[in-house]
Amino acid sequence: LFAEDPYIYGGAWTADASQKIIRFLDLAAIFHLPVVHLTDCPGFLIGKEAEETATIRHGSRALAALGQCPTPFASVVVRKAFGVAGAANTKPGSTHFRFTWPSGDWGSLPIEGGIEVAYRAELAGVDDVEAEVQKIKDRLNRYRSPFRSTDVFEVEEVIDPRDTRPLLCRWANLVAPARRAGRVAFPFRP
Repeated sequence: LFAEDPYIYGGAWTADASQKIIRFLDLAAIFHLPVVHLTDCPGFLIGKEAEETATIRHGSRALAALGQCPTPFASVVVRKAFGVAGAANTKPGSTHFRFTWPSGDWGSLPIEGGIEVAYRAELAGVDDVEAEVQKIKDRLNRYRSPFRSTDVFEVEEVIDPRDTRPLLCRWANLVAPARRAGRVAFPFRP
């Protein structure tokens, strides 16, 4: 089980966190253990410190490790999942499941900070920018619900937080036959 801590950098992935995730996933692969990710990730850490520690380089290696990990994987989106690091809550495969709490919120950019960037040209041509930003927020918030994602099969199920443990136990029993013993080969990573 791994999760982000919102009290440290808001849960953002740092270079050190990415290296820790790589070691964790390699350990799970060696012992053929299923992996559960409780997701609350605003993305990769940005800024001077992140640039100096090569957060993006280590983060891309962590995402590659996740994609190459042969064990079953389940993700529960607890709160936020944004950006490239937020995409770590999904993985293709028949033993990989993604659940969300009703509080789950994900996308490329958070609406709160992304509107000014994504709609820069549209906002440049209006007199009342704040009113236009609010209008765009209202329009986008209609599509923000995790229930819409369930309708288009982006997540398997929106669950009551109280049902998380029983659901993960049921998932572990379901994927138990998929755990294959034997040697693990680690492919090349960037």
